[in-house]
Amino acid sequence: MNKIGQLSVEEFLRDYWQKKPVLLKNVYPDFECPIDPDEIAGLSLEEDVESRMIFENGENHAWELKNGPFTEASFSQLPKEKWTLLVQGVDQWIPEVADLLDDFCFLPSWRRDDIMVSFAPKGGSVGPHYDHYDVFLLQASGQRKWQVGPKCNAQSPTVENTPLRILQEMEVTEEWIVEPGDVLYVPPMYAHNGVAENDCLTFSVGFRAPSENEILQSFTDFLSVEASEETRYSDPDVRDSSDQPALIDQDSIERFKSILNNAVSDAAIISSWIGCHMTESKYPDLHQPLEEPLDWDELAPALSEATHLTKNEMSRLAYTEEDNGIKLFGAGLVIGLSYHPSTTYLAKLIANNRHIDMEVLLPLLEEPACQNLLLDLINGNHVYLDELETDE
Repeated sequence: MNKIGQLSVEEFLRDYWQKKPVLLKNVYPDFECPIDPDEIAGLSLEEDVESRMIFENGENHAWELKNGPFTEASFSQLPKEKWTLLVQGVDQWIPEVADLLDDFCFLPSWRRDDIMVSFAPKGGSVGPHYDHYDVFLLQASGQRKWQVGPKCNAQSPTVENTPLRILQEMEVTEEWIVEPGDVLYVPPMYAHNGVAENDCLTFSVGFRAPSENEILQSFTDFLSVEASEETRYSDPDVRDSSDQPALIDQDSIERFKSILNNAVSDAAIISSWIGCHMTESKYPDLHQPLEEPLDWDELAPALSEATHLTKNEMSRLAYTEEDNGIKLFGAGLVIGLSYHPSTTYLAKLIANNRHIDMEVLLPLLEEPACQNLLLDLINGNHVYLDELETDE
């Protein structure tokens, strides 16, 4: 995607990304929604799918939240207006929705979180609020009125007696009615409120923004696994402590500081942690390796029957560049990779693309190292063979 609606990618990144909201008109001309409200409702009945409903005028209080999974009876008792069904991670379940993520490749794929889909009848809303992450709000069907306001913070007053972060008041700085194919971009912390004008579906493309707490906890957990039991605190230059044996003196503090500094300044450790942390599956229990791993003799015949190699909807892949090649990450792990130009090329090709034409892939698979890499990725359930329809 070289343009995002009326803006070039360069203009968008320079003037709007993490700076201010912008409505991007007609990003998808003649947009055809790949999913309908009944399918969204059906997903919300599944135990493995994360879903919730928000009622502006709830039975017990305003802005009432109910978590799924729901039942068919749940939908027979709904009011006519002012409620919203939200289903998280729809891209993990619907390949056609996952394909939309390719349109955001101008941003790092390891930063993407998922696509949440919301359905709302007339008046449906999740209330005026702010998020801690960037979001692109694609209008998939129907119309919605969007309002945006200034930046908020933890001190911004919110409605009491609800687990939702609903702003008590929201100053409106801009307002639009959006149509199918329009995209509203909202940076972190900016107030926004969308109200359905009629039955409508909205796709929310969210981006991962780990909190400082999450980063520190994850990194220290990673360090504790990687660290050696053999390397320990030592003080060969300790001074006589007879006068104040309970004192933690400045020299001791510096020794501990040196241990910590050595850990957090090691670029190799930091890059490995980022690769593992940012490729962790959103639903790790649902993304598991194949129960019965294939060998090459079993896989090879199937290659000629497929049209494409497709990245698993639940898989996140990323890599870092090393002096002698790359380090590949997937599902929170380092994926073994022989340092060879052909495997480096193949690993980058697979990590950077959702679909790869078999005509491109097959010549690379004449190399045994590439065969091993593909086999590892298929057995790890990171990719699968696919038969995609092509336009003739």
